[in-house]
Amino acid sequence: MNAPVYIHGFGLTSAAGIGLAAHRKVLWQDQQSPLTKTDAFSPGRELALGLVTAELPNLDFAKQSQRSRNNQLLWSVWLQLVPIWLSLDIDPARVAIVLGTSTSGILESEASFQPGSEIPLDYTRQQIAAPAAFLADQLGVTGPAYTLSTACTSGAKALATGRRLLQSGLVDWVIAGGADALCGLTVNGFSALDAVSADICLPMSVNRSGINIGEGAALFLLSNQSAKLAITGVGESSDAHHISAPEPTGAGAEVAIRAALADADLAAPAIGYVNLHGTATALNDKMEAAVIHRLLASAPCSSTKPYMGHTLGAAGALEAGLCALALADGKLPRHLWDGCVDPELAPINLVSEASQWSVDATARHALSTSFAFGGNNIALIVSTFD
Repeated sequence: MNAPVYIHGFGLTSAAGIGLAAHRKVLWQDQQSPLTKTDAFSPGRELALGLVTAELPNLDFAKQSQRSRNNQLLWSVWLQLVPIWLSLDIDPARVAIVLGTSTSGILESEASFQPGSEIPLDYTRQQIAAPAAFLADQLGVTGPAYTLSTACTSGAKALATGRRLLQSGLVDWVIAGGADALCGLTVNGFSALDAVSADICLPMSVNRSGINIGEGAALFLLSNQSAKLAITGVGESSDAHHISAPEPTGAGAEVAIRAALADADLAAPAIGYVNLHGTATALNDKMEAAVIHRLLASAPCSSTKPYMGHTLGAAGALEAGLCALALADGKLPRHLWDGCVDPELAPINLVSEASQWSVDATARHALSTSFAFGGNNIALIVSTFD
């Protein structure tokens, strides 16, 4: 078992809104999807998208090349952590920033190509490194600052990487997470794969027809200093089965989940909640249901993508944040779907209503799974200690 890395604060921005209170309201009170039907990124074809409709912070203070929607999303979650940050005595040379993204500033590059656009073309805005560089510039952090891009596992891998940096002793604090903004590239790219649903997605349903692309961001402030919440387990694998389709038996996903359990020194029954990758695509849901049935058949599960959409490079961090919120509040997010069981899927314990945490223990544990193109898999265990 590796020593846990502790969570001193986390911030969330998604279609649910900006901040933890907005996410609590959608998950525990509204229990309805806040996705937006729009053809803004698919002219002539209206799609349900996880669009952030809350007002994002202005970036007039930043360099022109750093003024992207992606960085606005990122800054909106950073502002949620500022009170904690200012209360700490931190050496900026001993702080690392590790982020995940897949779009970076591509939205602005797309806009610059439109006829009559006044947005200057600046490819530095869309570089993968751009989000971490922006945050490091604004905070004056001089430790390691870099961005990972492994498609839908990027945000989770940023958390895993930050954990390793702390465990190695290279830094004292890590700011880790992910950010991704909606853009034509991702909406149309996934549409070309015939993987996008026009309506709110239905993970694990016989009627599922694809994902809803979303945007959002999440950041965690991590250290080795004790706190109530922690990342206690990480498991990663790469089965390289196919460029976009998951390995059908879930062998690689199972390796990642088992590794996370071993890393946290936990048996499967200790997991009180599983935040599924749950994309509502035919192959992913079938693979994931099989794996969860084999390893965690009794654990309450839900996919939160009908609430936020699939936020791609931010998804792993955002959904780890939802696990942290569930642990902090002692509540489980409802699995939002039509209730139409697919007889071809292995049975799993889907949360029927937002409910209280059922495990009565001094420590509670939630598992978040993320599976990406190329068979890139990661499982994170987030825990709370009374």
